[in-house]
Amino acid sequence: MQRVGISNPPVAPTGSSRPHRRAAFLVVAAAVFVSNLDLFIVNVALPAMQQHFHGAGLATLSWVLNGYAIVFAALLVPAGRLADRISHRTVFLAGLGVFTAASALCALAPAVGWLDAARVLQAAGAAALMPTSLALLLDATPPAERPGAIRAWASIGGIAAGLGPVLGGLLVEADWRWVFIVNVPIGIAAFAVGARVLPRLRGTENGPLPDLFGAGLLTAAIATLTVALVKGDDWGWGSPRVLGSLLAGALLTGWFLRRSAHHRAPIVELPLLRVPSFAAANTAALLFTLAFAGMLLTSVLWCQQVWEYSALRTGLAIAPGPLLVPPVALGSAALVRRLGPGRTAALGTLLFAAGIGWWAAAIGVEPGYAAELLPGLLLTGLGVGLTLPTLIGSAAAALPPTRFATGSAITTMARQIGAVVGVALTVSLIGTPQGPQAALDGFRRGWTAVIVAALLACAAALVLAAAQRRAAAK
Repeated sequence: MQRVGISNPPVAPTGSSRPHRRAAFLVVAAAVFVSNLDLFIVNVALPAMQQHFHGAGLATLSWVLNGYAIVFAALLVPAGRLADRISHRTVFLAGLGVFTAASALCALAPAVGWLDAARVLQAAGAAALMPTSLALLLDATPPAERPGAIRAWASIGGIAAGLGPVLGGLLVEADWRWVFIVNVPIGIAAFAVGARVLPRLRGTENGPLPDLFGAGLLTAAIATLTVALVKGDDWGWGSPRVLGSLLAGALLTGWFLRRSAHHRAPIVELPLLRVPSFAAANTAALLFTLAFAGMLLTSVLWCQQVWEYSALRTGLAIAPGPLLVPPVALGSAALVRRLGPGRTAALGTLLFAAGIGWWAAAIGVEPGYAAELLPGLLLTGLGVGLTLPTLIGSAAAALPPTRFATGSAITTMARQIGAVVGVALTVSLIGTPQGPQAALDGFRRGWTAVIVAALLACAAALVLAAAQRRAAAK
């Protein structure tokens, strides 16, 4: 098996000064921040894009989100392996350059098709950034300081989640294109500084090239499934096009799994999926991220399209939920020690499902933020803070250290696939309602699906708890 990404990082060069290490951290932090921020601010901008592109349907615009997530999921592991062969610095800077240039193309998009294509390019850049960012940080940091560096790196995503809705609302107030323009000066500055301060270490892998054809198969499999879900209402669920898309997705998935079983450097190392705790943690992470993606999209669309909030007001309204995630994640260690990771994650999924259930039962077409939307946001924020970090940590802990980076990449891939399916399913269930009551019915269908996904994630988390007990008893 081949090592990917950040396992066994080299010792930081002894001549590396503390100011250079700080500068390297700031470069990595800036790049990771904008790539994480992009996941949240684009959701807030979606209704403004719909208006700008002359009422383009939600099914069409959903590819602005899903095109990014599909390509990111498929290229994450190949990019990490390529970085191990060449160098972390080279692949990171290349990814940063592609991400920045693609952000400019997104801002210039004259049509939805152009925007979708630019988002795919942006995802390719992000896929090169993420598996190399922590590796570079560890390359530049002495061993004694690495635990603190890892905690600081991990907090960046939480900060982006908290600030994303508010910052997205502010930017959309000016123009939706600003959600992409904001990446450009940050990317240029990070590239210029990174070229000078990031450690110049050569790659350590000499094995076969990553399976790029397999990455293409995975991309096509997820895309065809997404097409079937998004277009199900328009084409008819029993139509040849929908059934054909589902069949094609199943065949491509089978081909991908067969290729992964025989390739020397597969996208997914199938033996890892036979580790019970790892398989259960990733199943739970996929299902929970499906629910999370549906929650995020429905909350934005509800506020802007039904309650007619501005983008800024929507961002401020949604922010309490994401802002809860970092402190809950950091403060949950004692609960994890008491209940165990699996049961802690199961509790988080139940809190999340309760928050969505509150929306389904309490929300009406007349705005009632404090009594109707806010309680659900607080419950979902608690749920995300307890669940996602616990599942990610459990997946990593289930594997030997030499497989940590590969396992982390697979977990991130599973979460991205869950996000794609969550957005596609939500769009399909909401449909194109005419009138407030029809909108409420459509959103309740979407919220019901989110609750089901969260409860399935709870079941997977309980399987994880059982697997962890068996492993501890050996």
